Amino acid sequence: MNDVILARALHVLAVVVWIGGVAMATSIVMPAVRRGDLGPDRVKAFSAIESRFKWVARAMVVIVGLTGLYMAERLEIWDRFMSAGFWWMHAMVLVWLLFAFVLFIASPFILHGRFRRWATERPDVAFSWLEKAHWVLLVLALITVFGAVAGSHGW
Repeated sequence: MNDVILARALHVLAVVVWIGGVAMATSIVMPAVRRGDLGPDRVKAFSAIESRFKWVARAMVVIVGLTGLYMAERLEIWDRFMSAGFWWMHAMVLVWLLFAFVLFIASPFILHGRFRRWATERPDVAFSWLEKAHWVLLVLALITVFGAVAGSHGW
C-alpha cells in the first residue's frame, strides 16, 4: 500500500499548490491588477503573472488527475461514483474537468485572444468579469476540498 500512500501524498500536495495558487491569484493578484496597482498596463501585468502560473497550474492539474485515477483504480473504488453519499468524489472530478478544460482548451484556444481584445477595449469590465469568474472557480474548489476531506474521514 506504499504506492497508494505516495499517490495520496502527491495528490494532496498538488491540490494544495494548485488551489492555493488559485486562492492567491483570486484574492490578491486579480484585485491588484484590476485596480492598476501593478502598473497602468493591466493587460501586461496580468499576462506576466498568468504566463508563469499557468504552467504550474497545468502541471498540478495533471498530477492530480493521474494520482486520482491511479487511486480509484488501485483501491477499486469506482462504485463510489454510484452513490450520492460520495458527492465529494463527483465534485472532485467535476472541478478537475472544469479546470483542465479552462487551462488546456478554453484559455489557450478561446479566451486568450478574446480577453486581450476585450481588456484593451473595455478594461474595467473585462477585469471585473475575470475576477468574478476566478471567485466562482475558487469557491467551487474550496467547497470541493472541504467536502473531500470531511467526506473521506466519514463525515
